[in-house]
Amino acid sequence: MRADAKKNYNHILAVARDVVTEHGINASMRDIARRADVGLATLLRHFPTREALFEALLCTNLDALTQTADELETSDSPDEALESWLREWLAFAQSYRGVVALMAAAHTNPDSALYASCAAVHSASAQLLLRAQAEGTARADMNGDDLFALMTALGWAVDQPSFAPRADHLFHIIASAILTNPSSNNVKKAAC
Repeated sequence: MRADAKKNYNHILAVARDVVTEHGINASMRDIARRADVGLATLLRHFPTREALFEALLCTNLDALTQTADELETSDSPDEALESWLREWLAFAQSYRGVVALMAAAHTNPDSALYASCAAVHSASAQLLLRAQAEGTARADMNGDDLFALMTALGWAVDQPSFAPRADHLFHIIASAILTNPSSNNVKKAAC
C-alpha cells in the first residue's frame, strides 16, 4: 500500500472508531466518510462492506482477546482462567455497542469478513472451557458452541441500556451456570 493510501486508511479507521463508539454498529458509512473528509467511494475502496470495516476496527481487540486466552491457558487454575476470559470478553463486548450481534451473525458465515476473528475467539474460549472441564471445574455437558452462545447472550444483554447496570450480576449468573465453583470474589461483587 502506498504511503498516502496507508495514511488515508489509518485516518478512516480512527474516524470510524470514534463514530462507532458514538453510534454503535449502525453508524452510517456515509457519516464515517463525511467525518473522515473522504468520498464514500474512497471509504468503500478500503472497506467494501460494513463487516470489512468492523474486521479492521476489531482486529486488534480480537487478537488481544485471543492472546489473553493463550496466556490464561498456562495459568494454574483453569476455572479462574475461564472466569478471567469471560470478564475480558464482557469488557470487549461493552466497548463497541452492537458488536456482539454482528459477531453472532458472522460466527457461522465463512463468507463474512469477521468469520476468522470470530472463529479465533470461539476456539480460544473452547480451549479454556475444555481445560476447566478436564479439571472438573466446569460443566461437562457443554461445548465451545454453548459457551460462545452464552458469551454472546451476555454481551447482548449488557448492551441493552436497561440491563447494563446489572452487568456484574448477570456475569455472575452466567459464570455460575458454567463453573462448578465460581470464585468467591465474584459472588461478593454480584451481591453489591
